[in-house]
Amino acid sequence: MDAVERVEVAVRTQLVYHFAHRHGAFGYLNRSLFPKLDVGRYTRWLEDLKDEINRSRETFIKHFQTKYGDSHNLPPLWMLCEVMSFGKMLTLFNGVEDDVRRQIAREYGIEDKILQSWLGALNVIRNICAHHGRLWNRELGYKPIIPKKQKYQMWHDPAVVPNDRIFAILTILKYLLKKVAPTSQWECRFRELIGRYPQIPLGAMGFPQQWETHALWKNV
Repeated sequence: MDAVERVEVAVRTQLVYHFAHRHGAFGYLNRSLFPKLDVGRYTRWLEDLKDEINRSRETFIKHFQTKYGDSHNLPPLWMLCEVMSFGKMLTLFNGVEDDVRRQIAREYGIEDKILQSWLGALNVIRNICAHHGRLWNRELGYKPIIPKKQKYQMWHDPAVVPNDRIFAILTILKYLLKKVAPTSQWECRFRELIGRYPQIPLGAMGFPQQWETHALWKNV
């Protein structure tokens, strides 16, 4: 959850910045700017956010409603994102124009379709964690894309990262954290956790043999 939340905040910030920079603080109220969402899905997304705002007790929301409520029913996107769940953020990401998604993905050195699949998988994982579900030997129902092109060779050195077990998610989080939170101690805590329970078979989590020599894991 620590790693997922850091990634969530980073992607959400980039998403809000690029979308608002292009379409303004209240551009999210214009359905035509969400070419990937049909009317029904966009409407549900917006109504759910309205409910979140109405339930919120955040001081900044109350301040906005008091000062600007006579001219705006909803706050600007950079305020709205603060009460937006991972799932609602994912809907926003999925719905915007391709150019916006590409700009965000470029920040992480990957293609937008890859980042989109990663966020979808992380959303599922986040929900499992929130409900204290089992992850260690679970086969992933939502499988993230593992990059295949030559420029992503690190994902295949010395062996490809399997995308059907939690090792894929851990590797994705390690890759993203290096970019969004390079001083995070998450990896060290993770390695310590693995070391405390040597009786747990790593293969059931999708760990390949000699996983610590993998290009994405060998440098702490």
